[in-house]
Amino acid sequence: MSVTAAKGFEAAGVAAGLKSTGAKDVAVVVNRGPLKAAAAVFTSNRAKANPILWSQQAIADGVVEAIVLNSGGANCFTGDFGFQTTHQTAEKAAELLGISAGDVLVCSTGLIGFGDEVFRAKVLDGTEKGVAGLSAEGGEDAAAAIMTTDTVAKTAVRQADGWTLGGMAKGAGMLAPGLATMLVVITTDAVLDAGRLDAHLRAATRVTFDRLDSDGCMSTNDQVTLLASGASGIEPDEDAFRTALIEVCNELAAKLQDDAEGASHAITIEVVGAASEDDAVEVGRSVARNNLFKAAIFGSDPNWGRVLAAIGTTEAEFDPYDVDVSMNGVRVCTKGGPDRPREEIDLTPRATHVLIDLRAGDATATILTNDLTHDYVHENSAYSS
Repeated sequence: MSVTAAKGFEAAGVAAGLKSTGAKDVAVVVNRGPLKAAAAVFTSNRAKANPILWSQQAIADGVVEAIVLNSGGANCFTGDFGFQTTHQTAEKAAELLGISAGDVLVCSTGLIGFGDEVFRAKVLDGTEKGVAGLSAEGGEDAAAAIMTTDTVAKTAVRQADGWTLGGMAKGAGMLAPGLATMLVVITTDAVLDAGRLDAHLRAATRVTFDRLDSDGCMSTNDQVTLLASGASGIEPDEDAFRTALIEVCNELAAKLQDDAEGASHAITIEVVGAASEDDAVEVGRSVARNNLFKAAIFGSDPNWGRVLAAIGTTEAEFDPYDVDVSMNGVRVCTKGGPDRPREEIDLTPRATHVLIDLRAGDATATILTNDLTHDYVHENSAYSS
């Protein structure tokens, strides 16, 4: 049931003609309360889409009653017209729901630089249809409506002692960290105020979505939103809630990784023995963003030399000649030199695990990425305005 698994939420996903395929392309999620608490994290890209600029203002007071999301157009770099389109979308939803436009968030995804009167009309029409179609069973339709190059809808649910978390996500490309890495809506019926939601959300995204680095490209439209209705009447244990939220974010991040554009390998880069967590993240990300390494994995080549070359560009504390590297359970490099024969390593499975031991401390971190494939290049050369 996705975002409607938690009590107090309704959703819808409808077709408004933004996608040439006729598939669903506008989603609406509404918090019926009694609480209307919310928190969000946004892309740190300085080039922000109009919906981001609007939503950052709207959520400042921690109150959100609805979110309108569209695929089929990012509404980014579309000038004053684009911001007015976002504003009108919020106003349309507010008018239909009998709430304030300042309590409506807007999210968009699709091509950057595209937006005209036809686009605006379709978004507004989709908003109207979405509000009319709201139901407590509409979560799956909403998850389908936010897909762009995604091949499957992405949802996750966790239930605890009387309260529930439900989430949906979209994203298959431009997945690189910047507070968030895609469009995500997570709902809960737990009793939590906006301040606590914000703290939990930032803690969760830091160790999940922020560590998904599929292709090194940061979007202009990234937003992760957490809404609380309080409809369960239960105030959760703070640690239990954070743990469950991290689990939901982890599951969604893994689904985003597995559906990355053109990928043939889902690569988990685990860094251990680091002097600090920041060092571990920096080292893992240096490998995740190294095109030579990613191309080697595409070719099922356990080229550990490319791993060492990548981590050598970082400022992390370690001795390059005292590093171990394992791939899919086989140690191919020890103390900066060859170990087991490369023939022992099977890189044909989609799931690929790379373990890097820096031998410099006790900190760890894991980065999720993908290989660099012909299909990725083809899809992104064909996907243009």
